[in-house]
Amino acid sequence: MTDASSLPFPDGVAVAQVRVARPTDKLDEVVRFYRDGLGLPVIARFEDHAGYDGVMLGLPGHAYHLEFTRHRDGSPCPAPSHDNLLVLYVPEEGSFEALRKRIEALGARPVAPENPYWIDKSLTYEDPDGWRVVLCRTSGLAAR
Repeated sequence: MTDASSLPFPDGVAVAQVRVARPTDKLDEVVRFYRDGLGLPVIARFEDHAGYDGVMLGLPGHAYHLEFTRHRDGSPCPAPSHDNLLVLYVPEEGSFEALRKRIEALGARPVAPENPYWIDKSLTYEDPDGWRVVLCRTSGLAAR
């Protein structure tokens, strides 16, 4: 299997950052889920930018993060199918258990995954908007 981190971006295009952004009407609850439950630090926030408030969470020093926005007129955001997942691959059992305890301390409980692939190696949780996050054990597995 080829190590994807060694492959160049197609056509030599330079991409400096990846941000996954989505709206929510539950900004405070969603931020609490990802910040307090998953331990992702807030790396930026803004208020009333053209009617939007937003918070970016991510891993400091990495060029990828999540952005959640709320519009003053509302941000209807129906959750996608149960197969739309944010997957966090966790290499150490101690770290996996620490994340599980953090997220469950907020009241989140595992839900059954749609795809049975995740059953024996992970736990799936829903954020306050119903979007799913998978904590996947990687000990003994190759990250896919």
